[in-house]
Amino acid sequence: MSTDDEEVRQVMIVFTHPDHRLHDPTEPHRFGGTMLPPAEIAERADRVLQGLDHAGGFDLRRPPQVERDSLLDVHTDRYLTFLESAHSRWRVATGSPEHAEAVAYIRPVPGTPLTRPTHIDAELGIYSNDVDPILSGTWQAAIAAASCAAAAAEAVVGGERSVYSLSRPPGHHAAPEVFGGYCFLNNTAIAASRLARAGMRTAILDVDTHHGNGTQTVFWERGDVLTASVHGDPTVHFPFFLGHADETGAGPGAGANHNYPLATGTAWSGYSEALGAALDTIRRHKAEALVVALGVDTHVAHGVLALEGNDFGRIGESVAGLDLPTVFVQEGGYEAGVLERDVPAVLTGFLDRS
Repeated sequence: MSTDDEEVRQVMIVFTHPDHRLHDPTEPHRFGGTMLPPAEIAERADRVLQGLDHAGGFDLRRPPQVERDSLLDVHTDRYLTFLESAHSRWRVATGSPEHAEAVAYIRPVPGTPLTRPTHIDAELGIYSNDVDPILSGTWQAAIAAASCAAAAAEAVVGGERSVYSLSRPPGHHAAPEVFGGYCFLNNTAIAASRLARAGMRTAILDVDTHHGNGTQTVFWERGDVLTASVHGDPTVHFPFFLGHADETGAGPGAGANHNYPLATGTAWSGYSEALGAALDTIRRHKAEALVVALGVDTHVAHGVLALEGNDFGRIGESVAGLDLPTVFVQEGGYEAGVLERDVPAVLTGFLDRS
């Protein structure tokens, strides 16, 4: 028999797409001096879906394909053209088989090149900032992830109160012309740009344990979307180069970027204080719509921050306290048991408070 809470709980639309499976890397990569198997694999989305099915209250839908104009709100045309053609061009240049994974092995010295090379090996280094591979299906999988985010935003524009985009590959480390951190298209930024284009005063709350450096870069000089990120200290954690508290935006975006870096091992008491500050910033912005970059790698098992147990439900409840139309876009979360437990916890926490 259902409880009273279950009977009154809203049903949340979930956009998901099977094409995410087309990006499923297998080659080990070097991380911190150790060769490790890839963490961002197709199984991640399956685990989330299992958790949502167990929790109940979610309406799964497949999105229509995102329009290129929505991608161009965030990324440059030449970057999109590169991503779409990179693997096939690399195979022609190297003679590699279709299942092989294209990885950058050389990058330009800062300040160069004055004349951009057009060889695919050089472009892999120009457009990436780490060792993420491009597979034959990466572009199609990235389009599927972006389509989920765009459809979620469109649903909110159409009147839905909350929607979850199960975007995979994730997106918040992707900048206008850079992929990295497992991210190729910035799904969170695509959703936020769609809301802003609809005339809604929009804010992003990034709760992934790693700073959304790509999202910050997208909106750094725009000012049409406020960004607030609560994350592990970038002095010692990926993505390292961005995410400090004194980074506040430039030009039209001056004052619209807010970072709340936290010391390694910060648990709920410290995390909730930073989260509360970020939520207060969004309230002062008088936001009319919210995009949550939903990473659950804040769980203690990931070794950066130290959330656990009911903390994830509390995040959802805290976000619901803003009383805003909200798009949740999936970002990080990798260790065993985390995704399937903590993503539903955030979403049901939000629904129970809404």
